[in-house]
Amino acid sequence: MTYVKSRVLQPPSASAASVAPVAVESAGTPSPGSSGRTVFDPTTAESEAIQRRTIRTLLTSQVCGGMGLVSGYAVAALLANDITGNKTLAGLSAASLSIGAAMASFPLARIMSKSGRRPGLRAGYVLGAAGAFLAVLAAITRFFPLLPIGVAGIGAGNAANMATRYAAADLSRPERRARNIGMIVWATTIGSGFGSLVSLSVFDPVGQRLGLPDYGGSFLMGALLFIAGAAIIETRLRPDPLVLAGGTGSTRDEGRLPFGASMKLILANPRARLAVVGLMISQATMVGTMTLTPIHMTEEGGQTRVAVSIMLFSHIMGMYALSPFVGRLTDRFGRYPMLVIAGVLCAVGAIWAAITPAGELFGLTGGQTTVGLAWSFGVIAASGLLTDAFPVHQRASVQGAGDLCMMGFGAVAGITAGAIVAYRSYRDLNLAAATLGIMLVVAVMLTSTRRPRKVAAATAAPALG
Repeated sequence: MTYVKSRVLQPPSASAASVAPVAVESAGTPSPGSSGRTVFDPTTAESEAIQRRTIRTLLTSQVCGGMGLVSGYAVAALLANDITGNKTLAGLSAASLSIGAAMASFPLARIMSKSGRRPGLRAGYVLGAAGAFLAVLAAITRFFPLLPIGVAGIGAGNAANMATRYAAADLSRPERRARNIGMIVWATTIGSGFGSLVSLSVFDPVGQRLGLPDYGGSFLMGALLFIAGAAIIETRLRPDPLVLAGGTGSTRDEGRLPFGASMKLILANPRARLAVVGLMISQATMVGTMTLTPIHMTEEGGQTRVAVSIMLFSHIMGMYALSPFVGRLTDRFGRYPMLVIAGVLCAVGAIWAAITPAGELFGLTGGQTTVGLAWSFGVIAASGLLTDAFPVHQRASVQGAGDLCMMGFGAVAGITAGAIVAYRSYRDLNLAAATLGIMLVVAVMLTSTRRPRKVAAATAAPALG
């Protein structure tokens, strides 16, 4: 197959908006004044076929990665509490997933900026598998320090999971970016949703039959699923979407930015600033409230593992099940209105969970499901906004910096959650999350200087023809 490429006839510093429409010519015959950067032309039938193959590959890998992630995350706090009997350390173990994701996000983005999405995603999944195996060892030896280290490795797998949404946008037309991001996020419904149901009810009993201690089977299956995700990416993500889009191999290396330079670009751009704030708040409220909810249900409310599985499943459905619809809404009405909805849903869900007794499954499930839906609106809208804000050769670096901020703030929230519950209460934890949701609404209002529909029109303007 001959892959369709085009040459941008503007200088490398041109913004995405300034290069529309682009004249298409043979990749082997650049015109005078061409920068030499190769970019993907999304307007041909062959290009559409490549994008469909890319989406199918990412959907499949995301199912494996999502199941591998949740298989371990669902039991991280439970295993830590079983080993130590300390809620703060349990919160630290669960938060280690966000710590690992934060630590891995920008290095993986640098790999992608240099060599493409495939090497970066593959590396993230391999690290996830290694971390899950280390967590199995922690369960066997009951040596607590191995657990947060292993969960941090699983966090690197989560960083790869999150990066797939940007891989789906690499070859997308601008007016379809959010819906393609939403489609990839939706794939996690299958992996994470199914993983939350079977982690304790199927994987853990299987592990016990193999001679593993409690929770060891969940981590073992997570490791195998991460390996499957890496194999899918390695064999099926060809051609590499970021390479084909022209986001790697810049002669001046301006796309492979260090973290400081990437953050300067974000801070100088009001839309990018709001996007990163949206990512951070969406992640922090979700991680912060969910980290201690299983322990709150079992210890304070006397609920069963089956009840915890039901709550986790519903929460994950809120995060992922409606994401294609959320993506379409985001493309139709704009990024800013969806961020407002995210903040409102976050506040409503957290308050609902805060006022629900520990033994009441319906209220806790409803509140956490609403928080999950808020995460979906926030991450999809913010990811689209961040992608819109920069030209293709800078996107991988700024996306990695944004995800580092997102995961880092989530890690802080997870660690803080354990301390808040230990020294205050689960109710206060959720009220703090509701406050963050309100802050997101205020941030959108302060940033927006024009009507949301006008923002939607601007972000939907074709950048590559």
